[in-house]
Amino acid sequence: MAQAPDTRGYLLDGAGAFVGSATPGQCWHNGAWTPALAVAPCDAVLMAAAPVVVPPAPAAEKPVAAAPVVVTPVLIPLPAQRLNFSADALFAFDKSVLSPTGMGMLDDLAKEVSGGTFDAIHVRGYTDRIGTAAYNQKLSLRRATVVSDYLVSKGVAAGSIDAYGEGESQPLTTLAECPGGKRTVLIECLRRDRRVEVDVQGTKAATR
Repeated sequence: MAQAPDTRGYLLDGAGAFVGSATPGQCWHNGAWTPALAVAPCDAVLMAAAPVVVPPAPAAEKPVAAAPVVVTPVLIPLPAQRLNFSADALFAFDKSVLSPTGMGMLDDLAKEVSGGTFDAIHVRGYTDRIGTAAYNQKLSLRRATVVSDYLVSKGVAAGSIDAYGEGESQPLTTLAECPGGKRTVLIECLRRDRRVEVDVQGTKAATR
């Protein structure tokens, strides 16, 4: 069924027809008329001129950016390295203060390990058997600590290095080699026992 036109804005005769002039399409308005109430066949020109409202096109969806690819390097362990420093080169006999020569040797070591390649550095001090075992253990720990602190001062990460005093527990000489006798001779004979060992462990990125 056709929908009846909205005639609220127009004058109608007794039969309900539009009242207007002899010109087709020109109907008389009443006080309630507004352009929004224009209907056919009245006001055909006005209706033809009415703008056609076109609903806006839906906004195009923005492309979703791809998540950045994070490449995690694969680390492989490096073979452990042991560096053996003569305590006589690092310190004076029975002392724990670094000599200029010892500082130079440790400067070279610090340059090698301060770049972050190595992640575990163990410094162990050893003495000869001259003196008591308790004294030698303390001396060896002081020397190991001095070496460790010096490396840290040169850029080695403090969290990756530790120091141990081993005293006279692991001599490199035997009693048969250095039986005793004159003190100066014995000190020279036991030179190899007085040492600082630095064990270095680390990782490196695997090549692809």
